[in-house]
Amino acid sequence: MSRSIIVLPDDSAKPILEAIANAAKSIRIKMFIFSDPSLLQAVITAQHRGVDVRIMLNPERRDGEKENHASRKTLVEAGVHVIDSNPQFDLTHEKSMVIDDETAFVQSLNWETKNLTVTRDYAVVTSHKHEVEEVAQCFDADWNRTKFNPGDHSHLIWCIGNGRQRIGQFIDQSKHSLWLQNERYQDPVIIEHLIRAHGRGVKIHIMARPPDKLKKAKLIEGVSGLRSLQDLGVKIHKLKHIKLHAKLLMADDNLAIVGSINLAPGSFDSRRELAIQVSDEHITRRIHKTLQEDWANSHPLDLSDEGLMAELKKDDPNVQEDLGITAKHLIHK
Repeated sequence: MSRSIIVLPDDSAKPILEAIANAAKSIRIKMFIFSDPSLLQAVITAQHRGVDVRIMLNPERRDGEKENHASRKTLVEAGVHVIDSNPQFDLTHEKSMVIDDETAFVQSLNWETKNLTVTRDYAVVTSHKHEVEEVAQCFDADWNRTKFNPGDHSHLIWCIGNGRQRIGQFIDQSKHSLWLQNERYQDPVIIEHLIRAHGRGVKIHIMARPPDKLKKAKLIEGVSGLRSLQDLGVKIHKLKHIKLHAKLLMADDNLAIVGSINLAPGSFDSRRELAIQVSDEHITRRIHKTLQEDWANSHPLDLSDEGLMAELKKDDPNVQEDLGITAKHLIHK
């Protein structure tokens, strides 16, 4: 039994393609966005050589955009079994794969070319029997539209389910350091846990996407949470050399959570999400090295009134009102 880590874009799609090529009996894939040509061809080739390939695709975003329509058509025409993800959830953001009931991939990346080539993303590959079984059981439940309840002693982190509690506990148990890479910091409960961690002396490093990348409807909570942390002295940076898509937490340099979960209420309360906690030394060592390199290639995020006005005014004419910025900080051009 073992686990390994894939770091993207460094490792490319090769480990995923090799796993699909080596599948002997079955492949289960649950994906938010699936459009990369090389991965599409890989699963079609597997189906044609007799592997039982089943794929669940999120049918559309909340705004109605159908990103998987063309890919689904391609897969179905090739004979691959494809259905929409479970309608019980607002959307399925989980990105997972199970090979031959023996290996599971728990990922932050979508299977689109940009997540393989230009964004910071991670995937944990596990052959631990109980973890593989849990991913497979959830897939089968969602496929058959039946209830999935991993129970109080779940090995993995699920939303809707134990996600907020498990991540809050992870933060609370940190002793000296926390590293976070996430697109969104909007959940007030998670922000509270981070504030308490800072208060007891934990050194927190946050890497986030800049506010202009947030949807307007999510701007207020996204900015206010980060500003509250920054006001306390928490360091918040944005990457310079690469785009951020990861959903990762690392505590005390020896424990990490990797998966699909954004730190936002929607992820915890209405979406199907999946993450895994790992402590394998070879994995945490690689993650820590990557975080150190990313931090060295980042710079502080300007969340001041002036900085937010300069960055957001062009996209949100009401940013002063939306974020409660006082008139003395207005920028006249």
